[in-house]
Amino acid sequence: SWMSCDDCQRRIRDEGLKDEHELQSYFISRVEKIINAKGKKMIGWDEILEGGLAPNASVMSWRGEAGGIKSAKSGHDVVMSPNTHCYLDLKQGDPEIEPDLGYGQLFLNTVYSYNPVPPDLSPEHAEHILGVQGNLWGESMQTVSQLNYMLFPRMFAMAEVAWSPQEKRNFDAFIPRMEHALERLDVMGVNYARSAYNVSVQPSLNPTSSNLSIALSTEVKNVEIRYTLDGSEPDINSFLYTDPFKLKGAATIRAISFKDGQVYGKETVKTINTDKAAGNKE
Repeated sequence: SWMSCDDCQRRIRDEGLKDEHELQSYFISRVEKIINAKGKKMIGWDEILEGGLAPNASVMSWRGEAGGIKSAKSGHDVVMSPNTHCYLDLKQGDPEIEPDLGYGQLFLNTVYSYNPVPPDLSPEHAEHILGVQGNLWGESMQTVSQLNYMLFPRMFAMAEVAWSPQEKRNFDAFIPRMEHALERLDVMGVNYARSAYNVSVQPSLNPTSSNLSIALSTEVKNVEIRYTLDGSEPDINSFLYTDPFKLKGAATIRAISFKDGQVYGKETVKTINTDKAAGNKE
């Protein structure tokens, strides 16, 4: 709209600005002077980099890390919040079994793996990384219960990302602490996701035959995976998964995780179909 606004175009000409991006920088710089005059500091999403950054502004880097890296190297303070690791409104697992909340995918172990200090920053520039922030945009959520489902347990992972050095973090070691915190949420009646306990089905084709190899896994490793191939609902007496297994022809795989004899997470159901052309290069 600035491109068609007479006032904006007049301001661009009067200030000798190159384009609308520089107009934004001009606007941000003027606002920063007002904020600084009140004894405050400006912080803005990384769009404020477009057209040039205001002199004393801090940056929230959400469109990946590039904006944060550029800002830190320029001497500006940064809060890392990339959508690849910090957007808690993304789905936590398989969209087929997750609630109709959010979009995309962001797994618990992906959140936990994040290092807010990019390795290509020098120690001097790394000092400008103030920390990390998790974001939960609520457009698709209507209740507190839904918000909590998206927050927990990923917020616990985000907390350790913020508080613990990368070299002292270990996902498997994090799980017992997380599960202790989940017990507290149970007592408090707080809704949370067990998506990290859901079973993922990963088929891979043997290039020399039409056989499929099926691997089953969960993010959290301290559970048993039980599965069936005949379409029946799995229970504690169903096949115990230990290693990838071969599958020839069509099958419906139903799998669920168990811990201490109790069902954890939600059931995964995947129908696998193959035909005579599978693996054939001709």
